[in-house]
Amino acid sequence: MLTLVVLAAGMGSRYGGLKQVDPVGPNGEILLEYSVHDALKAGFERVICVIRRDLEAAFEEHIGSRLRGKVTLDYAYQELSDIPDGCPPQLERSKPWGTGQAIWATRSQIHGPFLAINADDFYGLRSYQLVGEHLRQPDAPYAMAGFRLANTLSEFGSVSRGICRTDSENWLQGVVEHTKIERTPEGVVSQEAEGGPQSLSGEEVVSMNFWGLQPGIFAELESQFRTFLNSNPGSKGELYIPSVLDRIIREGRGRVKVLTSPESWFGVTYPDDKPRVVEEVRQRISAGQYPEQLWK
Repeated sequence: MLTLVVLAAGMGSRYGGLKQVDPVGPNGEILLEYSVHDALKAGFERVICVIRRDLEAAFEEHIGSRLRGKVTLDYAYQELSDIPDGCPPQLERSKPWGTGQAIWATRSQIHGPFLAINADDFYGLRSYQLVGEHLRQPDAPYAMAGFRLANTLSEFGSVSRGICRTDSENWLQGVVEHTKIERTPEGVVSQEAEGGPQSLSGEEVVSMNFWGLQPGIFAELESQFRTFLNSNPGSKGELYIPSVLDRIIREGRGRVKVLTSPESWFGVTYPDDKPRVVEEVRQRISAGQYPEQLWK
């Protein structure tokens, strides 16, 4: 059984609200529902939403009520208190530790291959098919769907992207997290790159947190989470899943296959992004890719 893990614990600070339950479809559908629809069509059978406990009522109202009976739906909870044994409590922390901790929160619920995605991103059906086909192979290594950087930017502000380096056989060689990439009059620039602002071509392959994983990742996540907490007491930083996989690759404990997706990615990072997302969904409905009413 293939499981879809949806990372949905963030409150969307740049967006200004709970963007994960903001309607974009003609009948109040949220972006997450189109992701689940595509995943089911690609053969995934179970969905786990990683949320905060105080968001459970909102998710049950906007997601559970639509999905129950159509897919096995469970919740996992990303909490400040959920840290590896032996680590000191992080009393100064007010928010969870990012995508690495979010995936680790599902460790007791997953015993087979799974796909981890963001709740507020649209990836397209072919992306789910590519990674799903890969994960069905016996002893499949980790994998990711890669997207062209220029197709993942917002017109309304900076974005965070993991830029990937691959070899001639599309094995991932490393991921560098760039936390402030934006369009400028001079082109695409990573404003906070190591060593100062860095010009980018826009053709770079980037991670949009579309990761095909195996249960072995949980031991790696726990080990690196423990190291992160002990090395960064009181830090406001986060444990990013691309950084976790980057270290696994560099230290020779695993490989990640990059499956380049032909799909166009889009998402809602800023409020002004929403009209484009609504229009993109409308066009796909008109083209017959989705029914007018997603769940009949």
